[in-house]
Amino acid sequence: METARADVLILGGGVIGLACALFLLRQGAAVRVLEQGVPGCGASHGNCGTITPSHAAPLAMPGTLGVALRSMLRADAPLYLNPRFDGPRLRWLLGFARHCNWRDFERATAARLALLQRSRRLLGELVRDEGLDCEYAEEGVLYVYRQPAKLAADERGHAAVLDRLGVEVQRLRGEAVEAMEPALKPGVLGGLFHPGDARLRPERYVDELARRVSELGGVIESGARIEGFATDGRRIAHVHTTHGAFAGERVLLALGAWSPLLARALGLRLPMQPGKGYSITWTRPARAPRRALVLREAQVCVTTWSGGYRLGSTMEFSGYAEGLNRTRLDALRRGAAAGLHEPEGPQLLEEWWGWRPMSVDELPIIGASTRWSNLHLATAHGMLGVSMSAATGELVAAQLGGVAPAFDPRPYAPARFGL
Repeated sequence: METARADVLILGGGVIGLACALFLLRQGAAVRVLEQGVPGCGASHGNCGTITPSHAAPLAMPGTLGVALRSMLRADAPLYLNPRFDGPRLRWLLGFARHCNWRDFERATAARLALLQRSRRLLGELVRDEGLDCEYAEEGVLYVYRQPAKLAADERGHAAVLDRLGVEVQRLRGEAVEAMEPALKPGVLGGLFHPGDARLRPERYVDELARRVSELGGVIESGARIEGFATDGRRIAHVHTTHGAFAGERVLLALGAWSPLLARALGLRLPMQPGKGYSITWTRPARAPRRALVLREAQVCVTTWSGGYRLGSTMEFSGYAEGLNRTRLDALRRGAAAGLHEPEGPQLLEEWWGWRPMSVDELPIIGASTRWSNLHLATAHGMLGVSMSAATGELVAAQLGGVAPAFDPRPYAPARFGL
């Protein structure tokens, strides 16, 4: 059988792979996407769909590791580290611990913000110019507080970091928050409002990206599970899949949390681990929030769309363990019940889990491989794949097209890990 060829062969049909495909097609490249399931079936599908320059600060900072270690005693903690021994996870944790210092925190925050702010601007343009029907709205995201200690800590930390970066954050008193959001139960102490944030329905967004990729002439191979690689010197000659062999002048690795597993076949050790997230989706309740919320004490994100309502968040490090953890879902429900008049919608639509691709330094890995002459990487976006998708697509298209990028790509380069 003849090997199917493309200018760019993209491994992974999640939000990052499809955003890269769209931008590459717009600059004239012939693109083929290989997806082991259906487009967007991974972490792109069930997250809360917030677009958040306000999330520039990484988890890795002094004190985080202690929180994670203490969480081993609480299976319902917002940040949970499963105590089961796992060699690769332990190596990742040691690498993560080395980045829990203020110098690396400041460096990662600046690099994440550059990608997030560019992506936020591009997303509005992309939705308009490509006619993406994904319930995109520039309404901001509201953090809600009921405990003085949590509010004070976030004002000293989270809000102060955004102030230094020039990202607007509005401090609100409790009565102003309750007036802004009648869906909240009484007793709100205060709020932090991020007017530069936005939201969309992530599964719709991915569906719309896939639609436009196909309309512009891109080929999406659903159900094409990657089985191995054939190489020629320092070049990837073709990719073996359950649908046959495929080749590309350039090969883009955009497999999200699966990236380290497939990269092993190329002799690459990606310093990544899956961070498991959960969400629950219902039909819309009568007293639904007007905008995306984060109930900070419980660390529950709440997003409302015209036809749906979702609770999500939490971070669980359990390696590649599959399946729903009922304890984590119950924690989402309890957190919402403590803060909302109607914490659940009339009809349950989906209980979901997904793996977020977490790098040790919490920066994406975007750029050319130093080991393989025709391999490019776009992975490790953590909890921010949807938020960073448009800017990642633009950056990859610029790099592969030999065009000057809109922002400095060096912080994301695979070379920092010898990849």
